[in-house]
This record gives sequence, C-alpha cells and structure tokens, in this order.
Amino acid sequence: MGVVAVVVFLLLRLTAGDPAAIIAGDNATTQQVEEIRGRLGLDRPIAQQFVIWLGNVLRGDFGESFFFKKQVADLILDRLEPTLALSIFTLVLAVTAAVPLGALAAYRRATWIDRAVMGLSVLGFSVPVFVIGYALIYLFAIHFAWLPVQGYQRLRDGIGGFLTHLILPSVTLAVIYVALIARITRASMLEVLNADHVRTARAKGLAELPVLLRHVLRNAAVPIVTVIGLGVALLIGGVVVTESVYSIPGLGRLTVDAVLARDYPTVQAVILLFSVVYVLINLVVDLTYTFLDPRIRY
Repeated sequence: MGVVAVVVFLLLRLTAGDPAAIIAGDNATTQQVEEIRGRLGLDRPIAQQFVIWLGNVLRGDFGESFFFKKQVADLILDRLEPTLALSIFTLVLAVTAAVPLGALAAYRRATWIDRAVMGLSVLGFSVPVFVIGYALIYLFAIHFAWLPVQGYQRLRDGIGGFLTHLILPSVTLAVIYVALIARITRASMLEVLNADHVRTARAKGLAELPVLLRHVLRNAAVPIVTVIGLGVALLIGGVVVTESVYSIPGLGRLTVDAVLARDYPTVQAVILLFSVVYVLINLVVDLTYTFLDPRIRY
C-alpha cells in the first residue's frame, strides 16, 4: 500500500495541468493563481507535500477536495452506495452466468455449444465496455424503451427503480467478466473431466449431474475462484467507464471528474480505497482455497 501511495502521489504531480489554474479560471492573473497554489499547499516541495499528506491519511484525514469543496471522506461516503451496488450486482450476475456456461462448454466439448460459448467469450472480451454500454442503451432504453437510459436511484427510494437502473450497467460490466470466467471454468473442468476419480465415480453408476458438481466442478474450483479474484481489477476499471456512460454518481464517475479537475486529494483517496479493496478481496480468495482444497491447509 505504501508503494501505491507513493506512485499515485508522484504520477499526479508529474502529469500536465495545474489545479490552481483550473480553480482560478481562464481569466485569472498569475498572482491569483499563485495565491491559490499557496492556499492549497502546492507551492511546497513535493517531498514535503507527500509527508504532510501521508501523515494526514494515517490519521484518517484525506483532506478537502480542491474541486468539490467538501471533505474527501464525505465525498467517498456519498458515492459509495452506487459503486457498491453496481459491483455486487455485476459480480453475482457474472458468476451465476459464466460458471454454468463454462461447465456446459467443457461437458459438451468440441460441439457447437462449446464453439458458441467460446466464440461469445472471445467477442465479449474483445469489445470495449463503452461500446457494449452504448449498444445496450440504444437497444433496450431508446428503441424498446424498457429501461432507463441513464442515472441511478438509491435503494431507500424504492427497490423497483433501484433494480431497473442497475440492469443495463450491470449487464454491460458483466460481459467482459463472464467471458473471462467462462473460459477459465471450461479449461479447468476439461483438466478434471478425464481424471481417475471422475471415471471411478461414473463406473459406480453415479448420474452425470452429481459427477459434474461433486467431482469435477469442486476440484476445478480453485482456478475459477482465482480468476474471480483477479478479475476484480477488471471490475474496478470497468466501473469507471460504466458509471461515466450511464451517468451513475459513484466512485468511478467521481474519479473521472477529479482527474479532469486535477483534484489531487480526491484521486489519491479513491485510488487508495480501490487498492485496499483489491488486496482484501485477494486475501479472501487465498483463504477460500483452504476450504475448496484441504491439501492446501498442510
């Protein structure tokens, strides 16, 4: 996390653009810009700025947003629900769709079902998220007018509107995730399908479904869970694009607005939060291995 903090801090300072000039406006004088830089502490050496910022972060103070004029912690709390809802909805949708598709492709390998699933996986992994988003908006929101075009409704304002506003963004974000998980599920299950214990289970007269669930999918679960954890990086990157396409007021949209405004405190805090979440999820994935494969415990 220390490396992430240093890299993010330095990259923001080395990129073109001056937050003070953006805040002051196009008609500001040089003196006015320098006054704003002094008020924000941007006239100090970079090393001193980093030490001050890191000390504040360790105390739980992420500072005040240059652009939004609010405490960064309050901004993040305000934008957390849409991103959390979108991420959880996408994750559930992707896993429940991808694992059965990958298992079906492995079970019916070398058939048209296998080729269709793999073809869709390649297509889903190749098309950019924003292209999928605009295509779904045109089809389901504009042409058929079944779903809202953009926006977000909080859960406290009604479950119906909450779900209808999440469907298109979640499907958009889930496409690339489904493609990744389905391919790994198929590859992992193909390795297990010809194993000795699977042939033994079939020789005992077990039906195909129990064989696939108990003996194949369970033994192929470790690579699948691994790619689900690693795919969180794709999910985080996709959230930024998806929230921008659908005008969802979440952390992804906040990141884009903060980057454009050179809002250093906000960008640093959001990226640190994403990094912590990514590390924690991968830790949970590692702990899950011990339940899926008892041999890892020893």
